[in-house]
Amino acid sequence: MADLREVLKNEVIIGDGAMGTQLYQMGVPVGVSYEELNLTSPEMVKDVHRRYIEAGARLIETNTFSANYVNLSKYGLEDQVEAINRAGVRVAREAMGNKGFVVGAVGAIRAGKRADISAAKLNLYFEQQISALVGEGIDGVLLETFYDVEELVIAVRQVKKLTDLPIICQFAIDDVGRTFDGFTMPEAFSILHKEGADVIGFNCRTGPNGIMRAMESVQNLGIPMSVFPNAGLAEYVDGEYRYGASAEYFGQSAVRFADLNARIIGGCCGTTPEHIKAMVSALDTYEAAPLTVVDDELLPVPDSVSETLADGSAAGTIRTDPTIVDLVKERHTVIVELDPPRDLDIQKFLTGAKSLKKAGVDALTLADNSLAVTRMSNMALGYLAKEQTGLRPLIHIACRDRNMIGTQSHLMGFDALGIDHVLAVTGDPARFGDLPDSSSVYDLTSFEIIRMIKQLNSGIAFSGKPLKQKADFIVGAAFNPNVKYLEKAVQRLEKKIAAGADYIMTQPIYDPKLFVQLKEATSHLDIPIFVGIMPLASGRNAEYLHNEVPGIQLSDAVRERMAGLEGEEGRKVGTAIAKELLDVAMEHFNGIYIMTPFMFYGMSEELTHYVWEKSGRVIKT
Repeated sequence: MADLREVLKNEVIIGDGAMGTQLYQMGVPVGVSYEELNLTSPEMVKDVHRRYIEAGARLIETNTFSANYVNLSKYGLEDQVEAINRAGVRVAREAMGNKGFVVGAVGAIRAGKRADISAAKLNLYFEQQISALVGEGIDGVLLETFYDVEELVIAVRQVKKLTDLPIICQFAIDDVGRTFDGFTMPEAFSILHKEGADVIGFNCRTGPNGIMRAMESVQNLGIPMSVFPNAGLAEYVDGEYRYGASAEYFGQSAVRFADLNARIIGGCCGTTPEHIKAMVSALDTYEAAPLTVVDDELLPVPDSVSETLADGSAAGTIRTDPTIVDLVKERHTVIVELDPPRDLDIQKFLTGAKSLKKAGVDALTLADNSLAVTRMSNMALGYLAKEQTGLRPLIHIACRDRNMIGTQSHLMGFDALGIDHVLAVTGDPARFGDLPDSSSVYDLTSFEIIRMIKQLNSGIAFSGKPLKQKADFIVGAAFNPNVKYLEKAVQRLEKKIAAGADYIMTQPIYDPKLFVQLKEATSHLDIPIFVGIMPLASGRNAEYLHNEVPGIQLSDAVRERMAGLEGEEGRKVGTAIAKELLDVAMEHFNGIYIMTPFMFYGMSEELTHYVWEKSGRVIKT
């Protein structure tokens, strides 16, 4: 075969359409690895390739889009990366023969959200997959459905290390015109062209119209493009995704794509051989203008995302009151947790909030359905507490309950309500709560949610879209010091700080020695730590916390003192133990985090007064 780059100088090549759509229609269920079919049902995969080739496709992708270590490990196939990729090339080559080009398909691993996968691991995973594809004999590498520049650059560099084959790069974007890491399309194209990409373009997420809008922003750069749009927007009907864009519409769009400098045109989700056949027919007599040589000097050269967004397009709010981070640097600062109720009666909660405000607490923190038990919205109660008592709400936001759409929407709501202190937590699995059939979403890890909240502070949405206004969140991270190897836990904590955490809140501590150990282990950190104090309500409460609640560990001495105590006597001794713990905690930390058990807010009120007495602070009532 001729070199793909030479052919593209004077021709438009039609690619194939969706592989998954065809396999699904052939009876392959969802929830399995379609890439494993390269080994288990190669004739089925070959049949799909043949259908596109018979429709006129001169370039087909190997069935290897998700054939990387991370995605295959979901099916227990992580040791089959090389075998599946090599088989994918063989099947595609047998179908195509010498009629056209076979490109190795490589999809994004982070997929716009997996920031917890380091660059080092990405390098390893991409090298593993790409080397298998190259080793079996392909005509080029197609890096498709990437959401951010950083990951795509990593993949391009791996290709360049392994081969001099043509490199095709494709972003998956919507109409915002930016990558998830904030670069405009001209900037992204410039970076990738200089890294060595031969063809750059778009696929997935949108239909022909959205792809065209993205192309219009880069058509004057002179870089040849590839486009593989979806068959319009998907509709979910009777448990299936259906796409409405007709083959005729795709044929009409193909000419417009070619006029905008597209040299490879195919289809993504929902497209069929009929779509490809229509585009082949529409371009049958099309004559492409010769490509011009790209002048690198005329391409934009962004230094960073922050510089890209430094035009002042996103206005920030002006903070007039000190944050808890400001306060804790100056004096002892008290945060009290008061759980939202499990029913619709909020009077006791508001009464407790008013009492705590009178006691002088600096912030009222509300958990987000802790222990996966359904409670009233902490956003609603935080706002009511703020409006009716003047307390600063500090709201937990769990990764468990919302996907990325819901999480950003939730945070935008906080910003609109003036709630700017949040604590990012993973959240207990739903199957252990009061609605065990509920799904645990976990679109984001606690590290990722911290990073993306800080991204909102930079005026960038989760999608990479620039916002008209910047958020101003103070983001906290949770930390459990009740572990065997404290040093390793601190190393994990350092990663949360690197992600953007402004302060730390710990699980409750019941061993006075641990305050000293924690201070020594975290002395190098430059953000404040609020150490957890949870007064015990009874002997049964102590045993439950010690034996059943993750992240909480009581000392033997504390358990012995609480053993058999109930009611008022139990609360009295529990409060006394908490004061003894405060005596040590306040020597080493300014930040105090008091957790109220069973809505006994009087205990938290008494402990708050104790902190002020020890620190010499006078609260005006």
